[in-house]
Amino acid sequence: MALEVLDALDSARTQWYHLTTIVIAGMGFFTDAYDLFCISTVSKLLGRLYYFDPDSGKPGKLPTPVNNLVVGMALVGTLTGQLVFGYLGDKLGRKKVYGITLVLMVICAICSGLSFGSSAKSVIGTLCFFRFWLGFGIGGDYPLSATIMSEYANKKTRGAFIAAVFAMQGVGIIFAGLVSMLLSKIFLNYYGDAPPYSKDRVFSTQPEADFLWRIVLMIGALPALVTYYWRMKMPETGRYTALIEGNAKQAAADMASVLQIDIQGEQDKLAQFKAANDYSLFSNEFVRRHGRHLIGTMSTWFLLDIAFYSQNLTQKDIFPAMGLVDKDIEVNAIKEVFQTSRAMFVVALLGTFPGYWFTVFSIEKLGRFKIQLVGFFMMSVFMLIIGIKYEYLKNHSLQFAILYGLTFFFANFGPNSTTFVLPAELFPTRVRSTCHALSAAAGKLGAMVGVFVVQSYTLNGNLDRIQRAMYGLAITNMIGFGCTFLVTETKGRSLEEISGEDGGLDDGEVQDSGRLSSVNRQGTRSEAF
Repeated sequence: MALEVLDALDSARTQWYHLTTIVIAGMGFFTDAYDLFCISTVSKLLGRLYYFDPDSGKPGKLPTPVNNLVVGMALVGTLTGQLVFGYLGDKLGRKKVYGITLVLMVICAICSGLSFGSSAKSVIGTLCFFRFWLGFGIGGDYPLSATIMSEYANKKTRGAFIAAVFAMQGVGIIFAGLVSMLLSKIFLNYYGDAPPYSKDRVFSTQPEADFLWRIVLMIGALPALVTYYWRMKMPETGRYTALIEGNAKQAAADMASVLQIDIQGEQDKLAQFKAANDYSLFSNEFVRRHGRHLIGTMSTWFLLDIAFYSQNLTQKDIFPAMGLVDKDIEVNAIKEVFQTSRAMFVVALLGTFPGYWFTVFSIEKLGRFKIQLVGFFMMSVFMLIIGIKYEYLKNHSLQFAILYGLTFFFANFGPNSTTFVLPAELFPTRVRSTCHALSAAAGKLGAMVGVFVVQSYTLNGNLDRIQRAMYGLAITNMIGFGCTFLVTETKGRSLEEISGEDGGLDDGEVQDSGRLSSVNRQGTRSEAF
């Protein structure tokens, strides 16, 4: 039992509309990554500007609770936005709420840079307020972009397309480092250098530096602004229009226009689909069919993000140990931003970025399951080595940088990509966005553990604490390795076959190891080509 519009989507050859959808959805993730990670390049600058104490004998530094709020408030907003927009994506439609996320990102990125006030507390408080709502908009992009891409894609290349959307996160991280590096260099060239440190803040923290961090944050509004028009031109996904709104004729018309082929509406078949899938989220039937998978996607994303965000958001504290950045007392404020963003750019370019695209080009050959297992395992190995050899690596910056870069590579050629792909494929159409949101929100909860617990624990660079943190993250990744066995392989199958919406899948007979089930109660499965 299958609608012609769904068969047409599953078997469509790769064409221009697939590529434009990747770009349109991916630009949201480019913006997301830029906005979330650019704060790491300027957070030390905020401390030097607003928390300078001439009697301390040191440059200004954000107090640990303030640093956690500045870095972590966007993650709190992201978690909230994921849950809200994920639910609305299933209730109101993917397209209807898709543009709202970009509007929020544009407004709040600009307002974050305009966080003025008469005191340090008011400036930082305003910044945290707008960073929360910025994160709220970012959060909506996770379930909506993943769901839209999965519902537009054909089944032969679906995983690669969803992974390509998420790979734009890597491009955003690169640009966060690149933009901060270029702007800080321009400021250094235009306003001149300054002494590394002086009890007079003016000499070591140039007054112009207050403009630098604001410009870095506001630039995050540009890609979201450019993308808005194209998002509004996208039609609603054929699967939502047919299976949720119950309008097979409109779905056929929309997808016929996109695919440039003739498709029959087949309105009479919709009743069969609805009868086979008439159960609500968290009902006994949902738990029986999909409960194990939801636990698997939530737990693996939670565990992955503890390590991933601990890595990304604490880079500024690890780079001095690598020798990639001078100690704060040895360098002036703008130069510190330049060195931090340069190191972030290099690590992202050589370690983070390639991992995403290795996943894109290999996910349909290796499968989601194997890539996730290998990624978790290798992250654990390299973090364990860093923990054991940390004291030695502090004096051997090249080896340190290579090992550190490899943890990023296997995060992205591994669970950071696959935890995004799997929730977009495993669940039924009418709860797909919500289930992806629940999984992503679990991930952001893990990210908050990374920010508020791991980052606080290692903030002062204490050797024993950093080593113990690395050991803990290695164990966390191995638990994620084990939780991966709760999900199943999805490559090569239609979304309706995976979720059981077509009536041909008995979820109890799916093999947990991720191997494709050979079960089909109503005949042989059709292939993409």
